[in-house]
Amino acid sequence: MSKSDPNAPKRLALIASKGTLDWAYPPLILASTAGAMGWEAGIFFTFYGLPLLLKDIGAAVSPLGNPAMPMKMPFGPEGFQNINWPIPTAMMTVPGFNALATSLMKQTFKNKGVASVPELRAMCIEADVKMIACQMTMDVFGFKKEDFISECEVGGAATFLSYAADADVQLFV
Repeated sequence: MSKSDPNAPKRLALIASKGTLDWAYPPLILASTAGAMGWEAGIFFTFYGLPLLLKDIGAAVSPLGNPAMPMKMPFGPEGFQNINWPIPTAMMTVPGFNALATSLMKQTFKNKGVASVPELRAMCIEADVKMIACQMTMDVFGFKKEDFISECEVGGAATFLSYAADADVQLFV
């Protein structure tokens, strides 16, 4: 594809560098939406974003790393659900708290009709989103191609830059 072709679809190039539950959503939502709009989309998964390409996604969230994260309950009466619960920092270090926060966030997304991370990734696959696993990160963290979904390709910075060079929109998330 060349930008000189006036009939070429728009192109989105993303870098996904974080793989926590809350950071998994932006690149997958943007890429799947671009695909649904007829755009070409590609995501370069590097560093902590790379595990989003694993066959089983284990993305979790940590309130300790997200001080602005609201803690709302996805159950009970509406008034109870609307309370923004302030969580003391010391509480965030209690074993099991991250699992609880992850469970509550997943349930909140489900209650609001938001697709799960695996569902969003499946939408990206269906929309032919180009998913590139960073070779250097794979080497550094000890991943092998077989660890990832078959729909991804392995490449380095040059692979991504070749794709991104013709992109209309480039984002680092």
